[in-house]
Amino acid sequence: MELLISAGLILVIVLWGVMAPSTLGAVFDTALASITRNFGWFYLWVVLGLVVMALILAFSRYGDLKLGQEDDEPEFSIAAWFAMLFAAGMGIGLVFWGVAEPISHYGTPPPGILPNTPEAANAAMRYSFFHWGLHPWAVYSIVALAIAFFQFRKGCSALVSTAVMALPWAPLRRIGPLVNILAVIATAFGVAASLGMGALQINSGLHVAFGLPVGAASQVGIIVVTTMLFLASAVTGVSRGIKWLSSINLVMAAGLALAVFVLGPTVAIIDTFTNTLGSYLTEFVRMSLRMTPFRESSWVGGWTVFYWAWWVSWSPFVGLFIARVSRGRTIREFILGTVLAPTLAAFVWFSVFGGTALHMEIMQGIPLAEAVKADVSTALFAMFHALPWGAVMSFVATVLVLVFFVTSGDSATLVLGMMSTGGQENPSARVKITWGVLVSGIAISLLLAGGVKAVQTATIVFALPFTGVILLMALALWRGVKADWEDDERRDRALRRRMREMVDPSPASAQPPGTDTLTTKRSAPR
Repeated sequence: MELLISAGLILVIVLWGVMAPSTLGAVFDTALASITRNFGWFYLWVVLGLVVMALILAFSRYGDLKLGQEDDEPEFSIAAWFAMLFAAGMGIGLVFWGVAEPISHYGTPPPGILPNTPEAANAAMRYSFFHWGLHPWAVYSIVALAIAFFQFRKGCSALVSTAVMALPWAPLRRIGPLVNILAVIATAFGVAASLGMGALQINSGLHVAFGLPVGAASQVGIIVVTTMLFLASAVTGVSRGIKWLSSINLVMAAGLALAVFVLGPTVAIIDTFTNTLGSYLTEFVRMSLRMTPFRESSWVGGWTVFYWAWWVSWSPFVGLFIARVSRGRTIREFILGTVLAPTLAAFVWFSVFGGTALHMEIMQGIPLAEAVKADVSTALFAMFHALPWGAVMSFVATVLVLVFFVTSGDSATLVLGMMSTGGQENPSARVKITWGVLVSGIAISLLLAGGVKAVQTATIVFALPFTGVILLMALALWRGVKADWEDDERRDRALRRRMREMVDPSPASAQPPGTDTLTTKRSAPR
């Protein structure tokens, strides 16, 4: 029933986008504007709260709890695990926005900063760090941790609704189907929109490298070919296709970043990273809670609130996938791997690509801002054009986006398969192929209708009710972790008491708490 309802809603919105894309866009644009205007503060508080919760869990006594039984070992190495969660979490986004976002903020900075100034450049880098740093990964981490905790420690199904239904209040146990429907819709549309963005950038890269025409026909062909690739990867399973492709992805991304670091303004990149990290840490709380109540500005709503809603809408997909590959890790190791490590990787990425782009724009007069205004998907290739070996790097970047496209697609088919089969960890090939074809069909139909942006907006609108779901998941996780830790402590105390009794089995060892054993022994009759 849940699958039929979610598929029906998806079909209605897709048909609406194909038949009347302008109407769909207008309706969801209005809804998005209303949500960002009236509920922006809500997103800011919730996401900051998730950051704080993740750090508390990681560095408190609860961090020692294992996601699974005590003798469970991780299925994947740390390198393979990190590669998979990074590729699923925001691989395409980093490549797409690594140059485009800092340049965009430089020309249109946050309120109170003059555009195209050194202050605007500093703010551009700081907010790029902010939008891709601790906050999005904390959203993913808490959702994934809640799913993994109840799946591996409590033996529950691998579903988003499991944590909510674990709460002791009867009304919440009835909304499980609604939670799963919201999760399926958010996942399907979020992935479809991502595939559409990926197709646009692959098309731009192939145009630069091989002269492939930029247009709908090329983009549809790209989606068809990449769909065949990610379905082939998906049916081989997590331990082979997704793992191998994600590892290749990570190596290629690191190699590309290293090339830009060496061939670009190396010292300026290091200075950018150092300066931006300092300002990010200094301004962390201010940026996290920044609104503009006394100024007519849509910047915070158009960037920060939009991003926070986008990460929330992606959290069921990324959370389920990360949970699937994380059995056997402690909570501390899990959070360090899913929050701090990818945050540092994102900082390095934006320092290399964004720092190089801003240096070219400001110091060398290379008009990258014009390229961003003309077509955001070409920003990266415009920067490569100004570097040595630019054509080679453009080709590598295109392949990188293609592989990220494939890893996102096969991860999505796995997650949607799990959702539609009651939480099975390894859905059948038939189920994964069905979802892969459906998601690609959504992306193609909306691309032809010009509705990719509208679907992105629709996904953000669906994120508002799911934010409430995340709060319930966080509450259930906290209660569950606290209860399990207290149970473990009681078992440890009982075990220590039994060991003491084995070492000293005399009746004195069984004295009630507070009794002085030495005094008792001395006063006993000889």
